[in-house]
Amino acid sequence: MARILITSALPYINGIKHLGNLAGSMLPADVWARFKRAEGHEVLYICATDEHGTPAELAAAAAGQDVQTYCDEQHEVQKSAGQAFGLSYDGFGRSSNAPNRRLTQHFAKVLEERGLIEERVDRMVYSIDDARFLPDRYVEGTCPHCGHVGARGDQCDNCGRLLDPTDLIDPYSAISGSRNLEVRDTRHLYLLQTKLEQPIRDWIDSRQGWQSLAKSIALKHLDEGLIDRGITRDLKWGVPVVGPDGGPRPGMEGKVFYVWFDAPIEYIGATEEWADAHGRTWRDWWRTDEGADDVRYVQFMGKDNVAFHTVSFPATILGSGEPWKTVDQLKAFNWLNWYGGKFSTSQKRGVFMDQALDLLPADYWRWFLTAYGPEHSDAAFTWEQFQSATNKDLADVLGNFVNRIVKFTESKFDGVVPEGGEPGPLEEKLAADIAAAVAEATELFEAMEFRKASAAVRAAWVLGNEYLQEAAPWTALKTDRDRAAVVVRTALNLVALFARLAAPILPFTAPNIAGTVGATDLSWPSAGEDLFSAVSAGDTVSAPQVLFAKIEDAQVAEWTERFGGAQ
Repeated sequence: MARILITSALPYINGIKHLGNLAGSMLPADVWARFKRAEGHEVLYICATDEHGTPAELAAAAAGQDVQTYCDEQHEVQKSAGQAFGLSYDGFGRSSNAPNRRLTQHFAKVLEERGLIEERVDRMVYSIDDARFLPDRYVEGTCPHCGHVGARGDQCDNCGRLLDPTDLIDPYSAISGSRNLEVRDTRHLYLLQTKLEQPIRDWIDSRQGWQSLAKSIALKHLDEGLIDRGITRDLKWGVPVVGPDGGPRPGMEGKVFYVWFDAPIEYIGATEEWADAHGRTWRDWWRTDEGADDVRYVQFMGKDNVAFHTVSFPATILGSGEPWKTVDQLKAFNWLNWYGGKFSTSQKRGVFMDQALDLLPADYWRWFLTAYGPEHSDAAFTWEQFQSATNKDLADVLGNFVNRIVKFTESKFDGVVPEGGEPGPLEEKLAADIAAAVAEATELFEAMEFRKASAAVRAAWVLGNEYLQEAAPWTALKTDRDRAAVVVRTALNLVALFARLAAPILPFTAPNIAGTVGATDLSWPSAGEDLFSAVSAGDTVSAPQVLFAKIEDAQVAEWTERFGGAQ
């Protein structure tokens, strides 16, 4: 079995994440991690809180806390929210912890020794009214390339171009809105990405299995020409810039590394945190000279993070000249939009993870965001679509099938799986159709085609309903008890199978489904496996409470009023 390292984009520390964040990296990473574990592979799913930068400082100030205390609390909030949604992180670290600090300073030192970092006197935007230099993302203005108003100083979300704050037209402070800005001299370290353009291009060309979205974004930035990037900032909160001896660097006292330099390094740092906590090693997951050459590394992220993970972070890793593991496959997602606009943490627009769980259990959201998520294009969340999809898929198809056959067994066979009879042509056809649906779902999950994989899983559930309707054990029982027994045993085995197929997406409900027929196996079905042997004559069954209650129109009206909607 394979060793698989999975990372998802780090949730930023400035508040609980919304459903768009969840759908764009953390949830699909978890679904795939669960799928691969269920196949029997050794999986290490790593994530962490991204804690440095101006947003953390400002959020802490707004909360009336020092930034360390704020980040301490918010890390626990983010961790708890992930656990409540069933995100099965093996390690959930912090970019402010010691391993990331040490590794960030190590990479900076090695890169400088290799001639890939140099000091420059930079001209940066200073807000007189805010009395501070403004980090890139806190300078906003009009994009010089596409004319988009509201482009940030690091990137235009409209055209995707990476920017410098001084590129913006009519810039203003995103902190205060002040246009009372000036450009001042300040000394910073620059990563010379221009020297690494060809190695990065060669590395991208060598990657197999990348989807077109991720590769096209990466090549777009290369084709436009890389620029040298400043990797330090005039901030107090972050990984300190140090000299070769580990002490203060002359002329750069009080500066820290840019959050987009240190945050991706935290994937390694968080793995070290996990290893320390569990008495394991981490270097065999990340150093190809120490065992990581057999690791398959997969990253999950939203499309706005692709440039940093296909250019900036590889520049750090490749530029070091050290044998670090680089990503094998990168799965990028588009945006889940909120009624034609965007979910927004800063503007509190949309539904957030904690709020969602106040409305419905996690598996409702997990199903919808996986089966209807923003995979190959942007997707729009609406209450009406959420209601329709979950009612049909979960209540009418899966829940209805499980409840019908288990309750029928209770009422007509005293809750005991009946013996007698032999499978016939209808069961043979069902077995072939189910095997094909499982094979298709397996192939699609492996390919990280989550919407299509969900559709294949649902198709298997539909086959069960169609079989039950055609075989009609309630009718057969009147004249042929053995025939009814065959149908009941077959359908109860489908219950056990459907729990296994649902488990990667519905981890809270799947054990309950399996438990109705006394099953505990939630592994992923293997090719050639007998899918109708989990439940045998003489086993007992127990009807569940309603697995999925339907979402009523009154609930949709209430949620629309509370959170907003089409209006």
